[in-house]
Amino acid sequence: MKDISRRRFLGATGGALLAGMAPRAFSAPGSSRPNVVFILIDDMGWPDAGCYGNRFNETPNIDRLAAQGMRFTDAYTASPVCSPTRVSIMAGQYPARVGINDFIPGHQRPYEKLKTPVNRTQYLPLEVTSLAEALKPAGYATGYFGKWHLGGREHFPDAQGFDSWLVSVGRHFQFRTTPPMDIEEGTYLTEFLTDHAEKFIEEHREQPFLLYLSHYAVHIPLEARQELIDKYEAKEKPHEGVNNPVYAAMVEHVDQSVGRIMAKLDELGLADNTVVVFTSDNGGLRQRYDLQGPIVSSNAPLRDEKGSLYEGGIRVPLIVRWPEVIEPGTTSSEPVSSIDFYPTFVDIAGTPPPVNQVLDGVSLRPVLEQRGALDRDAIYWHYPHYHHSTPAGAIRAGDWKLLEFFEDGRLELYNLDDDISESRNLAESLPDKTAELREKLAAWRDELDADMPGPNPDYDPARAHEWGPPIWEGSAERGARARPR
Repeated sequence: MKDISRRRFLGATGGALLAGMAPRAFSAPGSSRPNVVFILIDDMGWPDAGCYGNRFNETPNIDRLAAQGMRFTDAYTASPVCSPTRVSIMAGQYPARVGINDFIPGHQRPYEKLKTPVNRTQYLPLEVTSLAEALKPAGYATGYFGKWHLGGREHFPDAQGFDSWLVSVGRHFQFRTTPPMDIEEGTYLTEFLTDHAEKFIEEHREQPFLLYLSHYAVHIPLEARQELIDKYEAKEKPHEGVNNPVYAAMVEHVDQSVGRIMAKLDELGLADNTVVVFTSDNGGLRQRYDLQGPIVSSNAPLRDEKGSLYEGGIRVPLIVRWPEVIEPGTTSSEPVSSIDFYPTFVDIAGTPPPVNQVLDGVSLRPVLEQRGALDRDAIYWHYPHYHHSTPAGAIRAGDWKLLEFFEDGRLELYNLDDDISESRNLAESLPDKTAELREKLAAWRDELDADMPGPNPDYDPARAHEWGPPIWEGSAERGARARPR
């Protein structure tokens, strides 16, 4: 396995930024441009696939994709929860810049120590040039199928540059769609979405296309076809890990979807000119934030889970296959983020970046093409909310990671190279490094004008654990006034 090294990035905001892109001419639209298939899984943890070390879940197609492409060991999402990460992919920006720091619409603990900010907007603003809108000038057909979670009907994929689209809501069985469709009883959502993705590929085989397949799996509730559940119920379970049979069945449903997409590309002779990306929207879930329901999975050796800025909440699987460009079976330890997909796809398509829109990410082409590491000094996170942890921010610079907790100003410093489980806090023993990273994190928040929590006048220690209702009041009005920055 070839491991790609790292470099340093320095950049300023204030205009479109695509640092790290290789110089290239912008040519007229044509079918020679690579197709892009982006497969996003919901709540899939870093260790859930076989190629990431799982000994219970069976993922032969995902493993084969890794064997044919590049597997990233240090890939991150821009947030530990859903909507902000999806914003980062669709806008190429940190969620704090757009003002969507929590899932839409968000929730709250009304009696906790801090009063957390409401999302500045409860939808992806139409003023943002979306990923789909950025690729359309290059002649790309654009399709989106699955979970959206970036606003209501007026802000669905058709308002964000997608030609073909279908949004699903509900459970894995008995789900609903927009546009409305008659769905046969017993239809499983993962299979249904894959059907539509295959049809999109067939219909647009003669032109470059962006296919965004956004699965609801493996998000709770745990639901899968009984035959797969029975298979894992009967399977011998390793001593370590959670090894939930229903969850394992859901992971295999996802794997089957990946296999079907790969087979369709092969069948139509499109595989060699298609970039396939497989990843997750945040770290794996262990249990619901309110501690209701079953234990779902484990992110070990990573610490914690979805909703936390420890590694278990933000480090995710990422596999990229690009035949004749990526050396098969390559592994990269380059730290990358979901903010990087937008500039990467624009770069691959050979089309100019949007005017007057900052792109916080960098193109991954130097890593994918094995030309070197990325020119970036740090990756940042801002999650000023209560979920599976308390409001916090974080920065990773090289192997160093600093977390700052907003309730009490507590700092935790880890060297991820020799402490991937974040078990040895070095903040007190390395005060200079701690101060350096804290200063950089604060400067980044100031630059983005990140929304911060403040003292809660209703703080009640006896009731601090209680969850309030979802945040609806005022969302539409705040969203109408919001503008991307």
